[in-house]
Amino acid sequence: MIADLHVHTIYSDGLLTPEQVVDLAVKKDLKALAITDHDTTLGIYRAMERSKLYESFHIIPGIELSCTHEDEDVHILGYFIEYNSINIINLTKKLQYERVIRAKKIIANLNKLGIDITLSDVEEFSEQNVIGRPHIARALIKKGYVKNINQAFEKFLDKGKPAYVKRYKLTIEDAINLIHDIGGIAIIAHPGLIKREEIIYYCIKLGIDGMEIIHSKHSREEFLKLMDIANKYDMIKTGGSDCHGKLVNGKYLLGDYYVNVNNIPKMKGMIKVVNL
Repeated sequence: MIADLHVHTIYSDGLLTPEQVVDLAVKKDLKALAITDHDTTLGIYRAMERSKLYESFHIIPGIELSCTHEDEDVHILGYFIEYNSINIINLTKKLQYERVIRAKKIIANLNKLGIDITLSDVEEFSEQNVIGRPHIARALIKKGYVKNINQAFEKFLDKGKPAYVKRYKLTIEDAINLIHDIGGIAIIAHPGLIKREEIIYYCIKLGIDGMEIIHSKHSREEFLKLMDIANKYDMIKTGGSDCHGKLVNGKYLLGDYYVNVNNIPKMKGMIKVVNL
């Protein structure tokens, strides 16, 4: 069962609707897809409803939780979560609230730099108040202050740049425990992008279930090193495109990076439960 286990929609910082990502996954001959929006589960239901149009296609309910450890960003993926549980609903509401507060502070910093941008300008690019820096970047592009998202981050939004504001901190331990509490599998997202390798071992110590070995930004060297670590500690090995709906060389990344869920016994068994 070929599956892309890392996909974003308009409910976080993606450009495609849940329906569009499902249609695209089917077009690319995938049999399963994980919706893993940043800090929200709001797009999962729509994706599940769309999947009913296709025979033997499965949606894996997921999330990508944004954490901080010793001032480094670390993302934890949760798969097969009870996405309607009160625990995840309360947390995501808190995270959404903190995202809006952060966005307002970033906008205030931009205003101080003479940039005419408002929260309404940013909300035009977001869904359900799930606001992130990419939405602010898109507003800056529309207003002509930058040419692309990378330039927006390099000039204003990255850490150390004039408009940057620290985000609300969710700990890695809290993220892993929450995912386990709501019946899910906890996975380190794109570990090859983590600057300090010891953070991977810290996650292992906390009881993380696995790592995202295959990722669109992992080099072959990173893939091989991560595979060695995963094998040594008997970790689940997952993979996905981390598709945000942007065209790369004229095509979508979705479906170009994947795993065969049949080769991951724990996940294969859980798919049957999710789709009852």
